[in-house]
Amino acid sequence: MGQPKITQSLTFSGRIFSVRELELIQEISADFASLGRTEISRTVCELLEWKRPNGGLKSHECRLLLERLQALGLVKLPAVRPLGRRGPRVVQVTSQSEPEPELIGSAGQFEPLWLEVVESGPEGESRLWTELIERYHYLGHRVPVGANLRYLVRSAQCPTRVLACMSWSSPAWKMAVRDRWIGWSDKQRRRNLQLIVNQARFLILPWVHIQGLASKILSRCARKLPGDWGKRYGYRPLLFETLVDTARFRGTCYRAANWIFLGRTQGRGRMDRNHTSHGRACKDVYVYPLCRNVQERLSTAVAPAFSGFAEQRGQL
Repeated sequence: MGQPKITQSLTFSGRIFSVRELELIQEISADFASLGRTEISRTVCELLEWKRPNGGLKSHECRLLLERLQALGLVKLPAVRPLGRRGPRVVQVTSQSEPEPELIGSAGQFEPLWLEVVESGPEGESRLWTELIERYHYLGHRVPVGANLRYLVRSAQCPTRVLACMSWSSPAWKMAVRDRWIGWSDKQRRRNLQLIVNQARFLILPWVHIQGLASKILSRCARKLPGDWGKRYGYRPLLFETLVDTARFRGTCYRAANWIFLGRTQGRGRMDRNHTSHGRACKDVYVYPLCRNVQERLSTAVAPAFSGFAEQRGQL
């Protein structure tokens, strides 16, 4: 029985895969069926040069693409190899994330603030960050896909205490109010979207009551993150974006840190062919330019080679 015929291109993770590229993925999946999914995804990335700006293979995103194609009946993948316990990843909460004594005061009393980059790994600061987000952030922890950067925020006045946790990731694939504000075409957006970084998580720990802390952290991020992102991924972003759930927050800290309010999302869920709503609440959209003439630069810049984005995020 032959492979199903592919008749149209597919957009996934910010990249358009042509019919020929999809046929090549079919061939690789069939020819290397004796290998595991990880090996197949790496082979696909190498042949299609699907890489990050720093040259690393986008193997994880490719594996998600392969699983998507299998769900569509276009490829058949080898069975997942058993590597221990299966099922959803459960964050084990330990005593290191237990509530601590209150910290009360104004942001000026706790300066200077330190933003520590959290490196990936099962132990140490990475585990602490994950536990705190899982335990105290209303969205919980989710394994990021694609480019991302995490911070623990501490103060010189109490260096052993964590005040806040943040994560930054690839931007929304489409967002109407943002895209109108920038004024770019679909082609320009596809080319330069990676020059935007999305604030995915921002948690001030519940026992931290420091007036003005959130806006101070945002201002510190504007100075520090572009360099940290450049070291990790080989390019500096031009714009921050974030979505604020107005049922829970007012966005005061973003306005205080001079972020620009653009409007509200359309409340759509993950992208589907009919653009139908899946119950996602509308959210306020804020952006923060990291350079002058940011709209012009996002429309005219030549993004780094090997562009690509995190998971396809839905038209908001």
